[in-house]
Amino acid sequence: MESPLEILDQAEAELLAMDLDDSVNGLPRREFMFRSLVAAAAGMFGARSLGAETPQHYLDSAAGVWQTMQPPAQQQQTAVPLGNGEAPALQFMPYPAGTGALMAKLLRERGATAFTRSTHVIEPWVGAVPTDPETLAFLPAHRIAALIRARRLTSRRITDIYIERLERYNPTLNCVVTLMKESARAEADAMDAELRAGKYRGPLHGVPYGLKDLFATKNAPTSWGSADFKDQAYDYDAEIVVRLREAGAVLLAKLSTGLFAQNDWWYGGRTNNPWNTNIGSSGSSAGPGSATAAGLVAFSIGTETQGSIVSPAIRNGISALRPTYGRVSRHGGMVLSWSQDRVGPMCRTLEDCAMVFSVLHGVDEKDPSTVTTPFRFNRALPLAGLRVGVDANAPKELVDRLKALGLKPRDIGARPTVAGMAGGGLNVEYAAAFDSYVQRKAKEFGLDLNAMPERANNNAPFGNTPPARPAGVEQGQPNPMAPADWNPRFVGGRTIRAFDFVNNQRRRLMLVQAWGTFMKDLDAFIASPNADIAPNAQTGHPCAVLPYKFDVPQFGGAPRANDSTPAPTYKAQPICAVITGNLYNDDLILSLGHQFQKVTDFHSRRPAL
Repeated sequence: MESPLEILDQAEAELLAMDLDDSVNGLPRREFMFRSLVAAAAGMFGARSLGAETPQHYLDSAAGVWQTMQPPAQQQQTAVPLGNGEAPALQFMPYPAGTGALMAKLLRERGATAFTRSTHVIEPWVGAVPTDPETLAFLPAHRIAALIRARRLTSRRITDIYIERLERYNPTLNCVVTLMKESARAEADAMDAELRAGKYRGPLHGVPYGLKDLFATKNAPTSWGSADFKDQAYDYDAEIVVRLREAGAVLLAKLSTGLFAQNDWWYGGRTNNPWNTNIGSSGSSAGPGSATAAGLVAFSIGTETQGSIVSPAIRNGISALRPTYGRVSRHGGMVLSWSQDRVGPMCRTLEDCAMVFSVLHGVDEKDPSTVTTPFRFNRALPLAGLRVGVDANAPKELVDRLKALGLKPRDIGARPTVAGMAGGGLNVEYAAAFDSYVQRKAKEFGLDLNAMPERANNNAPFGNTPPARPAGVEQGQPNPMAPADWNPRFVGGRTIRAFDFVNNQRRRLMLVQAWGTFMKDLDAFIASPNADIAPNAQTGHPCAVLPYKFDVPQFGGAPRANDSTPAPTYKAQPICAVITGNLYNDDLILSLGHQFQKVTDFHSRRPAL
C-alpha cells in the first residue's frame, strides 16, 4: 500500500504534467496539494477540528485561494436532555418487505376488515360454581370471566381472594413490589356496580390481574427493580394499563422484575418459583411468572427483550404469549431496546392469553412501532391443513398428541443464521436508553466514562472484584445486584463504533429476510423450548409457551468441577414447550396450542405452597 507521502508525490507529478501555475492559488504547489489532500481526507473520513477554537480551513474554489474561518465562540448549543423513553427516528420493521408492504398486502387480501378489532367471546359457564377460594383462584381467567359475566361470582369476591393470597404467599415467593388493595377493591366494586346496571365492558370485565413493575401507573411507584427508582412516580398510566382498565380489568399489584429487566433478582431480593422455591422464577418477568403459577392473580402482563417472557413462563410452568414485535404498545414502559422490547400476557391457559391479547393489541400513536393486524382466536382450529414444522429436538409428547388430533407435521432443519451478527446492537440500545442514569451514577462513583478499564467478566463493574454473590443465588447464575445497583451492561454499548452498529443492523435485515424465506411455507414450527429465543428476538417472530408434561425439571447445569456445592433437587412441575409462529400468526399459534390444552390438564396443576 502506498504511503501518504508517496500519494502526495504522485499527485505533484500529475500536476507538473498539467503545467499548474503556482500564481493561480497563491500557495506553493506542494502546500496546495497537501492541504487539498487533507481537506479531501477530512471529508471522506469525518475528521473534525480538535476544539471549538481551532481555526478551520477551506478552499474557496471561486477565488482560488485558501481561507481561514474562526467559529463563533458560542456556536455550540446544549444538547436536549434524553431520559429512558425517547425513541430514535429509526424503527425496526419485522416484515421483510417493510410495514408498508404488509399493510398493502392485508388490504389487498382482506380489505378494511383486516384492521377491525375482533371481540373475544367467552363461552358460558356450565355446571356448579366452586365455593372453595383456592379452586376459584386457580380457575383460568376466561372461566373467571364467564362467572362474572353470568353474575355468579363478583369481581369484589375474587379480588379479595387474590389479595388474601398475595399477602399470605408473598413472604415465600417475593413477587410483589406494590400491593394495591384499596384501589383494586374500589375498581372491583365499580365493575360489579356497572354489571348490575347492565353495562358490560367485555371479557375482562372485573377480572383481576398483576402488572410487571416496569410500567407507569399514576397511583403506585414504578421501580424497574432498582432501589434507585423505588419511589419513581408518574402522573400518567402506561397505554396497556389504560386499555386494560377501559376493558374492565382490575389491577391488583405491581409485580417484581429483575433489576432493570435482568434475571429474577430485584432490590427486594430474589423472586421464587412456586413449584420449587429453592430456585428463582427466572426473569425478567419474574413476578408475573411466579404470581400466575401460584394462583395469586387471574393473569399478568410481562415484557420481553430477549427471553423475559418465555424463560419465566417455562421456569414456572405456565402459558404465555410473546407476540409479534409491534403488536402491543410499549408506551409508559421502561425501555431496554426500542427495536426488540415486547409486551405480552402470562396466564394459566392459551385461551386466557388470547382473551387478554384481544384487548392489548393494535396501533397506538404514542408508540410508532405499533401496527394493527388481524387477530381471531379459533377454539376449533382444524389441524390437518396447518403447515407446522417439527424439529428433531421438538418435545415428542406434544408432537405425538397434536398428530393424534390431526396435525400433519413437516420435518425442518436448522434455522437461518447470518455470520457476523453481534446481538443486533442490543448493548448500544441499552446504553442509549440508560445514558442519563449511567452518567448520574458515574458522578456518584467518581468514574470517568471515557476511561473505563477492560472488565474481566460481565459481572465485575469496570474491572473491579466481582461483588459477593447474595445468599440463594444459584450456582452459575450472574449476580445482577452490583454495588449501588450499578449495572455494567449499560456501559459496554457506549464504546461500540457507529460504523459497526450500522453494519450489524444491515446484517440483521439479512437475518429477517432469511427467516422470511425459511417461514414462507410454514404457519408455525416446534423445536426445543429455548432454541430460537435469541434469533427471534432479532426477527420479531411470535411464540406461545405451554405445559406439555408433568415431571421433575432439569433446571441449570451440573456443578463446576471445583465446586463442592451439591446440585439442587427439584419437585415435579409442569414442563413447557414453545410453538413459534410466522409473523403476525399470534392467533394461530394460540389456537393450535389450545387444541392440545383442551385434551390435557398439565396447565391446571397447582403447586403446593
